[in-house]
Amino acid sequence: MKSQVNSNNKKLHILRPLSPHLPIYKPQLTSTFPISHRISGASLVTIVLFFYLLCLKIGLICFTYENFYLFFFYSSKLILIAVEITALALSYHLYNGVRHLLTDFSFEKKD
Repeated sequence: MKSQVNSNNKKLHILRPLSPHLPIYKPQLTSTFPISHRISGASLVTIVLFFYLLCLKIGLICFTYENFYLFFFYSSKLILIAVEITALALSYHLYNGVRHLLTDFSFEKKD
């Protein structure tokens, strides 16, 4: 009888959720902004590192060879979209960093 009770308790323990508060958790601005700030910073570092390695691989030809310059910056729609996304991430990262500095120095908006 006792072994059956223990097996039922184990089954109930396995079926019970690990964190019952997570399904009802609502993200707050104080946690969402720093996470998105780190994500935008990591994406900007990745983009800068990629273009740095590209320039190291190609050398100075990427800045002097006119056909490569025209192809790489003007004819590709994908590059234009990437530049727009990078500008959006940069502006978000900059403004969120300024907001973070202002809240660190107690210049918060009072309600």
